[in-house]
Amino acid sequence: MPKYKRIILKLSGEALIGDNDYGIEPDTLERYAKQIVEIHKMGIEIAIVVGGGNIFRGVQASRAGMDRANGDYMGMLATVINALALQDAIEQEGAFVRVQSAIEMARICEPYIRRRAIRHLEKGRIVVFAAGTGNPFFTTDTAASLRAIEIEADVVLKGTRVDGVYNADPEKDKNAVKFDNISFADVLRHRLNVMDMTAFTLCQENKLPIIIFNINKPENLRRILMGEPVGTLVS
Repeated sequence: MPKYKRIILKLSGEALIGDNDYGIEPDTLERYAKQIVEIHKMGIEIAIVVGGGNIFRGVQASRAGMDRANGDYMGMLATVINALALQDAIEQEGAFVRVQSAIEMARICEPYIRRRAIRHLEKGRIVVFAAGTGNPFFTTDTAASLRAIEIEADVVLKGTRVDGVYNADPEKDKNAVKFDNISFADVLRHRLNVMDMTAFTLCQENKLPIIIFNINKPENLRRILMGEPVGTLVS
């Protein structure tokens, strides 16, 4: 019996790059789509927030001299490209998908409407939220936290390249220690990098648990939803 009924899965844009330096790697996209459809068949209601860093990052552009708001809007458009790619990959695996964008673009996707999103989930459709919050200066982590609260999700699952939260960067420090469970207060006390502060605070204030896990291990998503101790649970 699955532990969670309704989830938000947060995927970074960089997760779609695979072994490339830029863009969307088709095999990686297909692998994620298969995992998502596998858990969808278990009766779990799935909403997804995808980033755009594989195509464009507003923060980096602003450091190079571009207006930050303009750069962030460009980044939001990048997330729409990723959302449409994810929609197509999931539909090829046999599930029904709706893309909802925080920036209206009626020819290619629906506008974000909370009640409609919930109705899609109740009808067994997967919903992909694109364009972040629709506002500059907010990350897609914040969008994931906000949408999770709005649709009353049970948990935020953040898929990354590492298998949880460590006391140091495990890609740089071989002695880094992984936390299996950690409280919101301890994350703040140890200044650990889980999500950006706005996103993290939203989850903390609304008592919404976060699980950080390695999305590139194919069984991890299913194991988490069956209640197995995978990654790091922040609660």
